[in-house]
Amino acid sequence: MNSLRNLIAVLLLGSVLAIASPARADDAPDPFLGLASESFDEVASAIAGLAVSGNPQAAATIQALQDETLFVGPAGDDAPPILIKTDAGFIDARTNKPVADVNEDDLVPVKVNNAVRRAIEAAKGGLDLFAADPALRTKAAEQLFVSHDAAAVPLLARALEKESNPAARTVMLQAQAAALLAAGSGSDAERIAAIALLRARGDVESKSLLQSLHETSKPVADAAAAAISSLQRIEQLWSVLQSVFYGLSLGSVLLLAASGLAITFGVMGVINMAHGEMVMLGAYTTFVVQQVIRAYAPGLFDASLFFAIPLAFLVSGVVGILIERCLIRFLYGRPLETLLATWGLSLVLQQAVRSSFGSSNREVGTPSWMSGADVIGGLTITYNRLYIIVFAAIVIAALMGVMRGTSLGLRMRAVTQNRRMAAAMGIRTPWIDALTFGLGSGVAGMAGVALSQIDNVSPNLGQGYIIDSFMVVVFGGVGNLWGTVVSALTLGIVNKFLEPIAGAVLGKIVVLIALILFIQRKPRGMFPLKGRAVEQ
Repeated sequence: MNSLRNLIAVLLLGSVLAIASPARADDAPDPFLGLASESFDEVASAIAGLAVSGNPQAAATIQALQDETLFVGPAGDDAPPILIKTDAGFIDARTNKPVADVNEDDLVPVKVNNAVRRAIEAAKGGLDLFAADPALRTKAAEQLFVSHDAAAVPLLARALEKESNPAARTVMLQAQAAALLAAGSGSDAERIAAIALLRARGDVESKSLLQSLHETSKPVADAAAAAISSLQRIEQLWSVLQSVFYGLSLGSVLLLAASGLAITFGVMGVINMAHGEMVMLGAYTTFVVQQVIRAYAPGLFDASLFFAIPLAFLVSGVVGILIERCLIRFLYGRPLETLLATWGLSLVLQQAVRSSFGSSNREVGTPSWMSGADVIGGLTITYNRLYIIVFAAIVIAALMGVMRGTSLGLRMRAVTQNRRMAAAMGIRTPWIDALTFGLGSGVAGMAGVALSQIDNVSPNLGQGYIIDSFMVVVFGGVGNLWGTVVSALTLGIVNKFLEPIAGAVLGKIVVLIALILFIQRKPRGMFPLKGRAVEQ
C-alpha cells in the first residue's frame, strides 16, 4: 500500500511540476537515477516514478529488479549506468543497447527488501493498468478493486482517460468507486454514484465494502442500505441456484447408479444387492485403462475416459449376464433367497477386488478438459460435475432409444407388461432376462466411470449408492425410466437444500421418512408401469 501511495505521489508531483514550469525534455529528471541509491526508500520511490514515467524500458527494468539481475555501474562524471544482466551479456537499462567491456566485479547489484518488493508489485500493477492487452488492464483494475486503496484514485482517473475497452473501463470505474468509498472522500452525489456502481457489480466484495461504510450522511447511508438489501437478495438467489446445480449433479450421480437397477428390477423383479459392485467394476476398469495408457501411450491420457466407458460397459455387462445365468435364474419367485444370494455375491466381488488391487483407494486421474471451474456471477460450475450431468443425460437418452427403438427394447417391454403372454408369443423370456440383466449391469459400469471422477475408487465404492439407488427406483416407479430421471433429480435437489438446514445425515433421514410416507399413499411410485400383468 505504501509503495502504491509513493507511486501516486510521484505521479501528482510530476503533474504539478509540469504545470508550474513547462521545462524542456532535456531537463526532465532521470527516472532511473534513484535506483542507484543505497536507501531502500529512495529505490522504492524510484520504482514508483519509473512506473508512471511512460519510459519504454520501465517494465523490463522493474522485472530485472524483481529477478535480481539489475546492477549499478561505477559513477563517473555522468549519472551512474544502470545495467541489466542477460544470457548474452549486459544491456543498458535506459536504452536497451548492449554494453561491451563490462567488468562484473565493478558492478553493484540493486538490493531489495520487503518495502522494495511491495513497490515492485505495485509498480507492475500500475504498468499493467496501461498495458496494451485489455485483459491485463482488466486484471490490474480488478486487483485495485480488491485493495480499494484511496491512493489509486488519481492513477485510475489517468487510466480511464485513455481506456476504450468496455470491459476494462467498467472494472476501472468499479475500482475507482471502491477506492472513493473506502477513503470516505467525495461529495454525497459522488458517493451515491459509487454505491450504484458497486450495487450493479453485485458480488460479495461489493457487499462487504458497503457494509464497512461508517460515519456517512443520511442520503449516502440510505443508498448503502438499499444497495446492501439488494445484494443480499441477489446473494440468496445465487445460493439457491448453486444448491440447484449441486442437486442436479448429485441427482445425476444417483441417476447413473439407479438407471441400470431400474431396468433390472422393472423387468425381472429381482432385488439385486450386488448392483453396487457393478458400479465398482466400472470404476476399476477406468483405473486399469488409465494405468495401461500411462505405461504405453501417455499422450492419450486426456482421452482415457472415452476408452474406459465402452470397456466398463462390456466388463460389467458380461459379469451381469454370468450372474443371471449362473445364480439368479434358479431363484426366480423367491425374493428373500435372491436378496441374500446377491448380498453374499456382493461380498465375494468386493473381496475379489481387494485381493486383486488391494484394499486402499486407487488413484484415477482427471483429464485436463474435466478440471477446473467457471464462475458465472455467484454460481461456481465445476467441470467434472457439469460433464457428469451431460453424461447422465446421454446415457438416459441412449437407454430410452434402446427401449423404444430396438427389437430388444420391444421384447423387454413386452416381458415387463405380461411375461406369460410374451412367452406365448414366442419371446424367449430367459434370454431376455439375461440380456436385460447384462444391460442394467453395463449401465452401472458406465456409472462407475463417472463416479471415479468424483469419489474414491475402492472396493466399497458401490455400497455408498445401492440404498439410494433403490430409493430412486421405488420413488419414481419400478421399471419406468422417466420416473427414475424425475425421482433421481428430485431427491438430489431436496438433499442439497436440506443439508445446510439439517445436516447431511439428518437430511437423508428426513428424505427417507418422507419417501416412506409417500409410498404409503402411492405404493407403485410416481410413474407406475401400465399393463395387465403389472396392475394385478
